[in-house]
Amino acid sequence: MKTSQKSAAIAAGTILFLLYMSAIFAPAVAPYSYLSQNRDFPDEPPTAVHFTIHKNGMTEFVRPYIYNYVLSDIHSETYRELKDKRYPVEFLTHGKLFYVRGAPIHVLGTDALGRDYFSRLVYGGRISLFIGLIGVGISFGIGIIVGTLSGYIGGIMDTVIMRLTEIIMSLPTFYLLLTLAVVIPSGVSSATTFMLIIVILSFIGWAGFARVIRGMVLSLKERDFVNASKAYGESTWGIIRKQLVPNLLSYTIVSITLSIPGYIISESALSMLGLGIREPDVSWGNMLSEATNVEALTARPWMLSSGICIIVTILCLNIIGDYLRATIDPHIH
Repeated sequence: MKTSQKSAAIAAGTILFLLYMSAIFAPAVAPYSYLSQNRDFPDEPPTAVHFTIHKNGMTEFVRPYIYNYVLSDIHSETYRELKDKRYPVEFLTHGKLFYVRGAPIHVLGTDALGRDYFSRLVYGGRISLFIGLIGVGISFGIGIIVGTLSGYIGGIMDTVIMRLTEIIMSLPTFYLLLTLAVVIPSGVSSATTFMLIIVILSFIGWAGFARVIRGMVLSLKERDFVNASKAYGESTWGIIRKQLVPNLLSYTIVSITLSIPGYIISESALSMLGLGIREPDVSWGNMLSEATNVEALTARPWMLSSGICIIVTILCLNIIGDYLRATIDPHIH
């Protein structure tokens, strides 16, 4: 195993850990609620953070601060700093990761309604990041059970299951998602939409995994350790639980890691098209829909932050998946 690949996997894991922790502890990481609007600061650029060196006896330390912003031209939405007073940035106070007393801080700027973009990015990660984990958990759970039963028991059950998986795999995934998303009533809450998207993606995703698991089980059930379990009178469920499933875990772990990006992309694409998570709720996908206007994107490039988060997350997951595959698979060097 190359040291560079291991280092890349560690770096990717660290980034993913920070992203998931920020989503879990969003109320503490985000300075504002994703619903909070400040109409005095529409389309404000990212707040500039300045630094000054303070001395406390013999110790020197750097202290960040910001200036208040004012909208100098409402038509061009031009802002300027009021440098008459400094506002120190405080950390781990008031139940927040960072806090400024007396002035708003928008580290990634605001949208047209004055909503803090960084706060919406953090809260949006709750949907975009966890939809992949929940989706693969359901689809791979179904796939490993169905595939193991199909491969081990065989017969009519195997034939019926395999024909069913072929039908499901033949469905055009994205177009099916579009069709079902349109069918969902517009009055349905984002939480319900979120669950429906997960169910749809999981329903489509388990079939391919079940076919692979079936093929592996067909090979494993002829091994000596399975035959020995049969000779000792182990039940079918006991053999599946104690012998087959543990031997499938290495492949399952790698496949889960490499499959999560597909769920993230699907949710983001649906939400960007307005068929997934809808306003005022937030996900990285519906935030990215704001960046489809080239003129607005040129003036406010921070709107691409959600797209960057999607790319970074998918890249990190692929790096970790490749590393696990190279580590677990003895044929890869």
